[in-house]
Amino acid sequence: MEEHADQPRVMNVAVLQLSSQDDVGANLARIQDLVVDAARAGAELVTLPENFAFMGEESKKCEIAESLSLDSGGGPIASAIVRIARDAGVWIVAGGMPETSTDPNRPFNTSILVSPDRGIVARYRKIHLFDVDLPDGTKLRESNTTCAGNEPVLAEIADNTGVMLGMTICYDIRFPELYRKLAFGGARIVTVPAAFTVPTGKDHWHVLLRARAIENQIFVVAPAQHGKHPRGRQTYGKSLIVDPWGDVLAQAPEGEGFAMARIDFAAQDRVRAALPCLSHRRL
Repeated sequence: MEEHADQPRVMNVAVLQLSSQDDVGANLARIQDLVVDAARAGAELVTLPENFAFMGEESKKCEIAESLSLDSGGGPIASAIVRIARDAGVWIVAGGMPETSTDPNRPFNTSILVSPDRGIVARYRKIHLFDVDLPDGTKLRESNTTCAGNEPVLAEIADNTGVMLGMTICYDIRFPELYRKLAFGGARIVTVPAAFTVPTGKDHWHVLLRARAIENQIFVVAPAQHGKHPRGRQTYGKSLIVDPWGDVLAQAPEGEGFAMARIDFAAQDRVRAALPCLSHRRL
């Protein structure tokens, strides 16, 4: 990765843990309060979980889907996030949210990176869709109501610093090739906004996040949904920030709120220099 003279050595990062429901306005109001709290606590980057604006009937998800263009405010949901980022003076990773596609019945599940000064600067459409039959009888078919993306996304976080952020969403965490591609593209941080189910979360959430951090020597930042939602859905929570050695730097407590950690890029450099496994790859 190319070094920049003004590259930050540390960054304060927050993960918001939400229990989003089917009222978009109420969800956005709660997000605004929590982002302001995190900014007052010193956060420079605040991350929001998957489905941050809406958790409810799939038909309504199509109704609220909006166009998302770079360097703009987008529709009502994205515009609210742009305004919150500007007012709080923080960068925000928000995702996923419904983005219109060529199929009106199947929007993209999209995460956006928002600058406090420039609005939406990056957009990632979830590549891997959650189609599963869980042991507790839960059947989920994300592909029935969602279009899949097809491109990994890297973006600079904090202007003119050279610190690159990779963007993923939830089920992507089970596909290590995506994270390796982001790491080789220069990612220092990878975000994983999620709405993990309880059965998979209790067994796999910590393990997968720590594995992706260790094998790619990256900071993994994973804001999550927590608790009970409409349609009988329940999510695991345990929002995490993991360092390149696999240590959990911060974990959100039960319920809504946020956790924050100071991520140290110099420490990341030391890990990569002492154990240069990324340069040892042969396949």
